[in-house]
Amino acid sequence: MSDGSKVRRVAVIGGGISGLAAAYTLARARQAGAPVEEMLIEASPWLGGVVRTETVEGFVVEAGPDSFLAEKPRAAAMARELGLGDDLMGSNDHARRTYILHRGRLLPLPDGLMFLVPTRLWPMVTTKLLPLSTKLAAARELFFSAPGGDRGDESVASFVRRHFGEAMVENIADPLLAGVYGGDSAALSVRSVLPRFWEMERKHGSLTRATLKAMRQRRKANSNNHNGLDSAGTGTAPLRKLPLFMTLKGGLQQMTEKLAAQVERYRVFVRRRVLALEFAPGGPGGATDSCSRRFQIACEGDKAFDADAVVLAVSAYHAGALLPSLDHRLSELLEGIPYSSSMTVSLGYDERARAVLPAGFGFLVPRQERRRMLACTFVHAKFDHRAPEGKAMLRCFLGGARDPDVLELSDEEVVAGVRRELKEIMNFTAEPLFFRVHRWPASMAQYPVGHAGRVSAIEERLQDLPGLYLAGNAYSGIGISDCIRTGRAAAEKALKYLAVGSGQ
Repeated sequence: MSDGSKVRRVAVIGGGISGLAAAYTLARARQAGAPVEEMLIEASPWLGGVVRTETVEGFVVEAGPDSFLAEKPRAAAMARELGLGDDLMGSNDHARRTYILHRGRLLPLPDGLMFLVPTRLWPMVTTKLLPLSTKLAAARELFFSAPGGDRGDESVASFVRRHFGEAMVENIADPLLAGVYGGDSAALSVRSVLPRFWEMERKHGSLTRATLKAMRQRRKANSNNHNGLDSAGTGTAPLRKLPLFMTLKGGLQQMTEKLAAQVERYRVFVRRRVLALEFAPGGPGGATDSCSRRFQIACEGDKAFDADAVVLAVSAYHAGALLPSLDHRLSELLEGIPYSSSMTVSLGYDERARAVLPAGFGFLVPRQERRRMLACTFVHAKFDHRAPEGKAMLRCFLGGARDPDVLELSDEEVVAGVRRELKEIMNFTAEPLFFRVHRWPASMAQYPVGHAGRVSAIEERLQDLPGLYLAGNAYSGIGISDCIRTGRAAAEKALKYLAVGSGQ
């Protein structure tokens, strides 16, 4: 245990949202009097990772993620903690409508569809998106019984097919997951990607029955708490008014900049690519004080740092590449987590373009439509303050497991292809005022079947490496709230290990 007098150093490797959340947590502990100092090491010239915002001609352009799920509270709570509560805003859910490209036409998702689960009868009966066989399967699903024993893990496609049939997989599940994960429903783990539905089946059998029960309970709770605060922090809206998505008025980079500002400049090292993580000389061997173990961080240019604890907030494959000398098996486990690449194409338009676009949030493109585009968001409709009054902005998504080669095309080729598909899909021919193309190679962690077992094995190996912690989107969730959660948790574990406490 620490004698309480020595200042302990914690190195955070990786300056994306996860690493910034970890460094911020350590900085707050230091500011509160804990004998700890944080150090943030980032390979690129900037902090924030894929969270990057640009303002172009009055449009707020997000290069990476543009929002977070309101039902996961960590991101909104962090924004309020950073003094950004007044900048939080929710999606315009009164105008929310999502389309699926089906046989060359945009058809709306049926009303009452809770991700994959139908909760209203008539929209399912009348939709042209699903055949009669799927509608009958959805009706039968109400009578599913909870499976006996432990079914183990399976793919999302297999899971959805058992409950609702093949058309639900092809027309809804696969395009939804391609838009969110950049992944393939036939490869992704239902246990890790859709843990709520996996638990619903284990407890109730029928996803529809379980969802309807949860909705009734939520309505009852809302009626009992009609004077409660909403997660947006306005203090006026009841819980039932919680939006689906939330963001910051000036863009999500507001949050990363605020987080970075809490870490003193001389503790931040950018343009420092870490090559290896090793035990420092005299580190683990035979020491009686577990906290005397120290790590040495080797960087390009013969630069090196040492630390009492390390938070690895980089991609799993990068983390694995740093660790073979500490634990070869752990290195292999981390490097075995697959990633997909993605691309966003943002296009700004004048008032005339907005008038001819469909109402709603945008559309998704199933694999069988044979398009390069995975999805398109009508950003001006999804959120206020994203486009100047009356103007429009579209954000198109490409790449993923379906089309990694698209990242090799030039900006001009990509934009020409996107505009061609917009014309063919929506007869949309407007000339953009500007465009921005952002490439994110190997940036989105994929959770294949068996992912939960891999994560358990990783956690078991980490038990033999006290002082080393992992954070990021590769383990237990890909969203901004998940990254903040894992970053803060890793920092808190480091503080506990070093016996210096949070100081709060």
